[in-house]
Formats: sequence, C-alpha cells, structure tokens
Amino acid sequence: MWQDVKMLNAVAGTLVGLVALALLASCLWWLAQRPMFTLKAIRIEGQEAPLRRVSKSTVRSTALPRIKGNFFTANLDAVRFAFEAVPWVRKATVRREWPNRLIVTLEEHEPLGTWGQDGRLVSVKGDVFVANLAEAEEDGDLPEFAGPDGSEKEVVARYQELLTWFAPANLSPDSVQLSGRYAWTVKLSNGMTVELGREQTKTTLQERVNRLLAVYPQLVARLQDRIENVDLRYPNGMALRASGMAFGMEKKGAVAK
Repeated sequence: MWQDVKMLNAVAGTLVGLVALALLASCLWWLAQRPMFTLKAIRIEGQEAPLRRVSKSTVRSTALPRIKGNFFTANLDAVRFAFEAVPWVRKATVRREWPNRLIVTLEEHEPLGTWGQDGRLVSVKGDVFVANLAEAEEDGDLPEFAGPDGSEKEVVARYQELLTWFAPANLSPDSVQLSGRYAWTVKLSNGMTVELGREQTKTTLQERVNRLLAVYPQLVARLQDRIENVDLRYPNGMALRASGMAFGMEKKGAVAK
C-alpha cells in the first residue's frame, strides 16, 4: 500500500478534505454563536387583518418562554407549536428575518358558536377550540351546537343551510344539534324547537322545512307565539305542541289531540 502513490494521494486528499470540513464546521458554529445573532425581536402579525383576540400578555406567558436558540438554531416548528398553543390562534407560520428576528404570522379562530356542554367553542371553519367565552360573545350571544365527535364541520355546514332555509320566515337557528343517531333538532330565534329527524336523501331536510314554512303564517295567526315544538319526522304531515295544546297536522288540515 505504501508503495502505491495513487492510493497515498487519495488517502491524503481525503484526510485534508475532512480536516477542512471540520474547520469549516467549527467556524460556522463559532459564527452562529456570536451575539449579533441572538434573537432581538419577534414580530407578530395577523394573516389577513390586525389581530383582535390574541392577547400580548398571553403570548408573553404562553409562547415566548418556549422559544429556544438564536437566529440560526431556533427550531421553527417548535416556535410554531408554541404560538399555536396560545388561545384564539388557529394557525401560525414562522420565518427568519436577518440577522436576529423572527416573523410570526397568526390566523385567529373566528367563533361561530358554542360546542357541547363543556364550554368549548366552534369556529366558522368547523374547528373546535378552547377560549374565553366572554371574549367570544363580545358581539352578542352565540348559537349553540352539539354533535358526535368528528361531526363539527357537518353541523356548521348544516347551520349555514338552515339560515338560508328559514330566512323567508324571518327566523334563524339559535341551536343546532345532531344526535348520536344522526337526527337533527333545531331551536329557532322565536323559541320554537323543530325536530327534523334523519337525513334520508340530500333534499329530505329542506323539504321538511319547506313543509313547515308553507303553513307557518297560518300557525302564527292562530297560535301566535305559543308554539313550543314542531315534529317534522312524518312523511306527509307534522305534529305540533303549543302551550296547553297538541296538534297533528296532515296536508288536508289539523286535528287537535
């Protein structure tokens, strides 16, 4: 081997290269530790609009203590996770800004209503999250939603449909619930509870709502605000309960029971 000049040159070249790489790595490590790269500022901004509900004090107490390292060594995924743990933050994106800053862009949850009985909220995008209910209701009381785990987006989509369906009667849903058997129940802004039942086809629920709206003016004229419950789970009619009375209605008319 020692008489093989080509082999010796190759070994020497490899050793020199390794030493050079080690020196380069050492220089880079030394450079990365210089004080000029210590994080001096973290700028926080809203994704599309100024942040409304994310609190500076909460960011300081929740996110900032979890950020380690400097401009080069800070783990951006860890920084993102730290900010996404802050109440009201739906999503965070993080980037570096030379030589000693991080730019954090936050997307806030936009609350749509409450979810279930444990104080959680659901957003307009169907995300369930935990935040201060009083802050969520700054613009007014929120509708109530409930459903099986994993049905959040379906319930939110149904709420938007119900808003449209009941609009001709100047009614809106105050509560939308999907049972464990996937039956729908709606409480309206006039206090009336409507049992819509299960969705058998894509048009089942809308047809049932239309059936109610077709006779709703007559019901209001006759019973005024005494209607408590309407059960639309019948193929050709409905059952009503008003204060002190119950009715069964078919297409031909109503019969008191």
